Amino acid sequence: MDGKVCLITGASGGIGLEAAKALAGLGATVVLVGRDAGRTEAAVSAVRAAAPGAKVEWLKADLTSLQSVRDLAAAFKARYSRLDVLLNNAGLIIDRREVTVDGLEATMATNHFAPFLLTNLLLDVLKASAPSRIINVSSDAHLAGKVDFDDLQSERSYFGFRVYGTSKLANILFTRALAKRLQGTGVTVNALHPGTVRTGFGHNTKGFFRHIVKLGAPFMISAEKGARTSIYLASSPEVESVSGEYFYKCRPRWTSSAARDEALAERLWQVSAQLTGVNA
Repeated sequence: MDGKVCLITGASGGIGLEAAKALAGLGATVVLVGRDAGRTEAAVSAVRAAAPGAKVEWLKADLTSLQSVRDLAAAFKARYSRLDVLLNNAGLIIDRREVTVDGLEATMATNHFAPFLLTNLLLDVLKASAPSRIINVSSDAHLAGKVDFDDLQSERSYFGFRVYGTSKLANILFTRALAKRLQGTGVTVNALHPGTVRTGFGHNTKGFFRHIVKLGAPFMISAEKGARTSIYLASSPEVESVSGEYFYKCRPRWTSSAARDEALAERLWQVSAQLTGVNA
């Protein structure tokens, strides 16, 4: 990874931080994205401790805000002329419906619309840096998801885990639709399930899911193990030409039938483009 530049969202802790440590250790310049200055600066220090001499810095962004995502893309382009790996890792689950400054449901805004917008804003740099890679951290929770275009913002019905599952389904559908658009560019895009990882994820919830996280914690894998597939997709020569797939434990994995629905993927792309201001 010498000379390569990696941008990682949700990198102030958990699997994002572990991926940053590993990629920095392989020689990459690593740019961490976080919304909390203190936590993200601590993450930068942790990467430097794990990989002495590593080139690492951070950029601030709140992925619940589309303007903040645009500012992030602009700030990255102002500092870097290349991007070899974009790791869309940030994720959110909440048990009560919240609305962002853009009027979007917060889970879908953070988990789907933000990476959709950020990726599209950085495509020109990724193409210019080809061969390059886009990695979307999804989840087997996509099996519980359903894209309802009549209630995409969950105004009529809200259940935190179902909405989270829908956002993870959207990650895979986005991956599939983007892979088609990137054919012949030298840019690949893949999604992954990191496993059930023991991190701070889900601890900001107060209801059912928080109890599930507590009960399941002893059986969950470490963040270091959870990051392995992300690291593999970012760095392994084995997947240099693989695109549009869903991985688990560094191997292609089955998905739900909905995740393989090309018409659904295309419709979601068009709706997402409209909501985020991306040229479809």
